[in-house]
Amino acid sequence: MNLKTGYALGRSTSLLRTVAVVSFVGAVSGVAGPTQAQNFAFNDVAINGNQRVADGTILTFAGIARGEQVTAGSVNDASQRIRESGLFSEVNVRTQGNTLVIDVVEFPTVNRVNIEGNSQVRDAQLLSVVRSEPRRVYTPTQAEADTAAITEVYASLGRINAVVTPRIIPLSDNRVDLVFEVVESGLTEVERIAFVGNRNFSESRLRRVLETKQAGILRQVITRDTFAADRVAVDRRVLTDFYQSRGYADFQVQNVDVALTRERDAYLMTFNVQEGQQFKFGNISVSSAIPEADAEVFRAALKTRPGAVYTPVSLESDISRLELLATRMGINFLQVEPRITRDDRNLQLNVEFALVRGERIFVERIDIEGNSTTLDRVIRNQFRVVEGDPFNPREVRESAERIRALGFFQNAAVNAREGSGPNQVIVDVDVEEGPTGSLSFGANYNTDVGLGLLASYGQDNFLGRGQSLDVQVSTAETNRVLSLSFSEPNFLGRDLRAGFAMNYGTTDNENANFDTESFTLRPSLNFPVSDNGRLSTYYSFNYEDLTDVSTTVSEIIQEEAERGAVSTNSVGYTYSFDSRRAGIDPVTSYVFRFGQEFGVGDSNFVKTTALAAVETQVLSEEVTLRATIEGGSLDYADNDSRVTDRYFLGSRLMRGFDAGGIGPRDADTGDALGGNKYAVARLEAEFPLGLPEEYGVSGGLFLDHGSVWDVGNTYSADVLYNDFTARTVVGATIFWTTPIGPLRFNFTEALDAQDEDETKSFDVTISTSF
Repeated sequence: MNLKTGYALGRSTSLLRTVAVVSFVGAVSGVAGPTQAQNFAFNDVAINGNQRVADGTILTFAGIARGEQVTAGSVNDASQRIRESGLFSEVNVRTQGNTLVIDVVEFPTVNRVNIEGNSQVRDAQLLSVVRSEPRRVYTPTQAEADTAAITEVYASLGRINAVVTPRIIPLSDNRVDLVFEVVESGLTEVERIAFVGNRNFSESRLRRVLETKQAGILRQVITRDTFAADRVAVDRRVLTDFYQSRGYADFQVQNVDVALTRERDAYLMTFNVQEGQQFKFGNISVSSAIPEADAEVFRAALKTRPGAVYTPVSLESDISRLELLATRMGINFLQVEPRITRDDRNLQLNVEFALVRGERIFVERIDIEGNSTTLDRVIRNQFRVVEGDPFNPREVRESAERIRALGFFQNAAVNAREGSGPNQVIVDVDVEEGPTGSLSFGANYNTDVGLGLLASYGQDNFLGRGQSLDVQVSTAETNRVLSLSFSEPNFLGRDLRAGFAMNYGTTDNENANFDTESFTLRPSLNFPVSDNGRLSTYYSFNYEDLTDVSTTVSEIIQEEAERGAVSTNSVGYTYSFDSRRAGIDPVTSYVFRFGQEFGVGDSNFVKTTALAAVETQVLSEEVTLRATIEGGSLDYADNDSRVTDRYFLGSRLMRGFDAGGIGPRDADTGDALGGNKYAVARLEAEFPLGLPEEYGVSGGLFLDHGSVWDVGNTYSADVLYNDFTARTVVGATIFWTTPIGPLRFNFTEALDAQDEDETKSFDVTISTSF
């Protein structure tokens, strides 16, 4: 498009306004003389210059009927009303004898709307806020509004210095092309986030809480270091939640000062806070104004204990627990009112849970809108009430949180309004669908298996049913894996997750002198057994084969390969308890898992695994301490285990050694044999290194102590370290939170290793907690 043939909107607008003023003066001068002292009536109307707008429409805008007595002021008002219609660039109303003459020049028609000069923001995103449309009348006012809207889009993306200039290019037949020329600026980043009034937590700890981040070395990737006004409200809320969950009941964000630097290329943010004192729970009691609700029964259901640090989450959890108990007991319309009294001297909050009768209000219906992909039942499954049930405002709020936690929607709002009667409520659910699928191709590196290629497809809301589907194909230097998993989170309309997993893999390991082929099929069911506990049960079919076994490999592996392919059917269960599910204690969390698998078929066995872990934050939550103990045992009734069944301690379980680098080993061939039993204890501390937190880099120290042992049947081979032989490793870690995920770089030193162990001093892994 040749912009040289056009002219700037600003100049054209000024010219049009000048002509309009002249026309207005002409209208006044043409009427004022002969009508200044008398009224005027006309019998005919002549309208000139209109092509698209009908004569009747223009007369309607004018608001003057034939034969009506008018004054010069009336004519001026008519001219103004026609002009305010926004359809004409020039309007001239005058009298000519007994004829009212209306001369107009129509605004041109927009032929097309275009964006030029933009590279950081796509046309579609900018055009979505533009209200000027092709085949509609062009108006300077709307073009100016569109310019402001485009500028606002850039400002929301951190480019507040972007300049948008609207231009029109005249065409034939009174048409124009409307072009918005954009000069994009650089990102206006948040250069500094400071806090005033914080005494108990450092600025670096508080900055980690906020959604907004300071600009760092990854500023071109991390977009949260740009300023967004609507994010300030989120930051205020999460900062308040952070303090109140740690007992600071009086915490307030007094104000947030946001200022631009003199160069207008960065923001400076300052949060002025008032922490107050930390409170703990004092006396906890229950009172009942409902005869059928025994206060002592409800008191026994509470989890909040005196002396614990105050947190609103604990209160909310107990209120929900009591209301659920009332429902189970058949007591409808029971509401729990927490009555809190302060003991400022002892810094305690005494809580009385008052059981009172609420209003008799019922849920008339639940209306769901905006779900173009997701089925209604997926959203309804997040409600614990249905049409006709007693209305509970708390349950509606919790349902809204569950809907948002699905991750299917960009926005989700749940509100209640009065229904067809005063005791009826309609619950409105308005959602906006978001992306739920991903297709990725890439490469990964693991120090155990080397460089690999990966292709994966994932869908968290398969066919809008709330189901998850994941397909992965990966190939590395020593293995190839094809996996498929599918799960239904609300099987049979209950909180029952039904899953199906299939995995096929092969290994080609020259160092091991044998290859493997495996296939696993596993359907499962997972359901809650308590607030923090879940139980998973499953059936598993497993096929394992040892192939291309070298004659130089360990005699034990050769004997095991003689059995050929092995097929096993098994059933099992895993119980897990995770305090993070309730989220009551934000500082300390603990996890416990215990599972057993019972196999029948070519091998009869019992496989037992267990894990216990705890994580806590100390020194004003600047340092994170973790401790984990886990172990496993394989017990065979016949046929013994094979090398593909036994445990090998990779870097995930014990750092500082190659895969198969420790444990039982053939004394003659040096082959790693794995063990039927293993036990590992891991201790770790993570702490800041003094670097700006926006870099996402922290440090750590760790100690691992453990072993794997017991080959089982040795077939008369000489096996080293077949008994429990502990190893100890210490090391340092660099944690780095990157856009591709949290990474950890481990530098290790074996304090206690055996002569035949295969150690390594460095590895890179994905960082995980438990």
